[in-house]
Amino acid sequence: MASSTTKNRSRRLDQPREGRRSMRPSYDSETFGALSERIARYIGSWRFIAWMTGFIVCWVLWNVFAPDDLKVDPYPFIFLTLLLSLQASYAAPLILLAQNRQADRDRVQYQEDRGSTDLLIADTEYVSRELASLRTSLGDMVTRDYLRTELRAELRLLLAQIEDRDAAAEAEAARRAKAERKKRERKKREPAAATEVGKPGA
Repeated sequence: MASSTTKNRSRRLDQPREGRRSMRPSYDSETFGALSERIARYIGSWRFIAWMTGFIVCWVLWNVFAPDDLKVDPYPFIFLTLLLSLQASYAAPLILLAQNRQADRDRVQYQEDRGSTDLLIADTEYVSRELASLRTSLGDMVTRDYLRTELRAELRLLLAQIEDRDAAAEAEAARRAKAERKKRERKKREPAAATEVGKPGA
C-alpha cells in the first residue's frame, strides 16, 4: 500500500520530486568561507607574525637550554618542522579560498559596475539624441528676433504703400480740383464772350 502511494506520488507532475538523501557530509559554504577569510586575514597580519616568531624563538630556546629530560623537541627540531609544515598546509588552502571568494565578489562588482556604466551610456546617448532633436526643432522654429525683423519689414512696406496711396489720392484730388477750377473759369468766360458779341457796336 505504501509503495503504491509513493509510486503514484512520484508519477504526479503537479508536485515536486523529493530529493534523494546524500550520505556525504554537508556544510554551509558561506559560513565556512567567512571563517576562512577571517583566518586568512589573521595569518596575513603583523600580529600573527609576532606571535609566530615568539613561539618559534621560545620553542628553540627551550629545547636548546632546558634540561635533557624536559626537552620536547631536541635539535634538529623535527617536531617544530612538522608543526610548521602542518600550519602551512592548512594556511595555503584557506588563503586560496579567501582569494577565490574575493575574486567572486570582484567579478560581481565588476558586472554591476558594467551594468551601471551601460545604463549611464544609454542615458547619455538618449539625452544627446533629445538635445539634437531639440536643436533641430529650435532651428526650424521662428525666433523672436527673426519675427520682430520680419514684422518691421512688413510694417515699413505697409507704411510705404499707404504713403504712396495717400500721395496718389492727393495728386488725384489736386488734378480734379484743377479741372473743376478750369471748368468754372471756362463757364465764366463763355457768358462774357456772349455779351460782347451781342452789343451793337461790335
